[in-house]
Amino acid sequence: MPQTSSPTASSSSSFHVRSAIIGVLAATAGLMSGLDIGVISGALDFVAKDFNASTLAQEWIVSAMMAGAAIGAITAGWLARATGRKWSLVLSGVIFILGSVGCACAWSVASMICGRALMGLAIGIAAFTSPLYLSEIASEKTRGAMISTYQLMITVGIFLAFMSDTLFSYHGQWRWMFGVIALPGVLFVAGVLFLPYSPRWLMMRGRRAEAHSVLSDLRPDSHDTEAEIQAIDTQLKQRQGGFALLRANKNFRRSIALGILLQVMQQFAGINVVMYYAPKIFALAGFVGTAQLWCTAIVGLVNVLATIAAVGLVDRWGRKPILYTGFTTMTLALGALAWLNHTGMETQAAKFLCVGLIILFIVAHAMSAGPIMWVLCSEIQPIKGRDLGITISTLTNWVSNMVVGASFLSILNWLGGANTFTLMAALNALFLALTFWFVPETRGASLEQIEQNLMQGKRLRDIGQHTGQHA
Repeated sequence: MPQTSSPTASSSSSFHVRSAIIGVLAATAGLMSGLDIGVISGALDFVAKDFNASTLAQEWIVSAMMAGAAIGAITAGWLARATGRKWSLVLSGVIFILGSVGCACAWSVASMICGRALMGLAIGIAAFTSPLYLSEIASEKTRGAMISTYQLMITVGIFLAFMSDTLFSYHGQWRWMFGVIALPGVLFVAGVLFLPYSPRWLMMRGRRAEAHSVLSDLRPDSHDTEAEIQAIDTQLKQRQGGFALLRANKNFRRSIALGILLQVMQQFAGINVVMYYAPKIFALAGFVGTAQLWCTAIVGLVNVLATIAAVGLVDRWGRKPILYTGFTTMTLALGALAWLNHTGMETQAAKFLCVGLIILFIVAHAMSAGPIMWVLCSEIQPIKGRDLGITISTLTNWVSNMVVGASFLSILNWLGGANTFTLMAALNALFLALTFWFVPETRGASLEQIEQNLMQGKRLRDIGQHTGQHA
């Protein structure tokens, strides 16, 4: 009787475990972004006091990271091609460690800004490379969950930083807040060293035998391995430079525009406003001192748990239903926060309601726009211009992040809490409408089918259509 290539249940399970371990190690790049968001939330007031920093200086301290991340996102595409995805991640980890130590040793606002920019450079490189690497090693069935794990690690990083901030805040030890986050950076670098090279990158380098070996360790069926090797080979033969495709093909320009829109929607939904300035928001609700940071730590934990739920649901429910639910919930939560700020929060019940609404907003974002936008941005770009498309969408994420971080305190001082939250609620209502008109449902669709629909000129919201599904 001829031998079959079908794996046994035990061997298949071992392949899935191996893939999951590799995916988690690569996704821990998100820890760096989360740690930064969390640490600046707790440290900002102490830094401002020690350095006599003005509101404008505080905004620059916050937004310096995003400026560095934007530069990192621009250079990450070249770096990932030249050195490989693995060593690009290692470099980002080393830079992050240097930046966090630099912030811990800062002696002025200017030196703090430089340290924050260095941390941002690392985060920008990682934010491009990690989802790219995950999409290249993941199977079609696990693609959504695998890429969502990157966002999960961001939330874990936020929570860990919130907890350390709370502990160090009792004595105002902001230097330790920055210094301690270098330790996860060290662990990240150590873990990445054990990752295999991306099979696609190996094929790009002509290292076919190594690529085959990597895929054989990740795919339980040898037929699947051979088919994927052939598919990568075919794609590379057809590969065209991203800029050439951008100039020549209007449909690629449409996918670029969609990637930009998705990242703008994620950032202007207001999640980083809540995360960066959570203590200040809780102060508006009447929580002062360490009570602010404990509330913020609770928010961080809820963020982690909600993102874990999202990882399990993204390939079951679909992208658009999750986004519809998320933007609707965020609109209502922010609208209620605006009303509370308008009427005043004199009673204890009103204060706790404020905390509850913030937690509801966090849950909604963590289960929708947070992970889903990264998934979609990795799915909608054609293979010929994929590196460029992801570079532009990642850059947009950090530029939008920088704009929000640099302007929020000024807007809050100008408009007041009630009007600021009203503005944020209106933006989320707009994003709900934009989701309907432009965002595709890609669950169950192959990357090849998505690209085919895009290049045929179908409406953006229809490019995820496949047999048995309607957008």
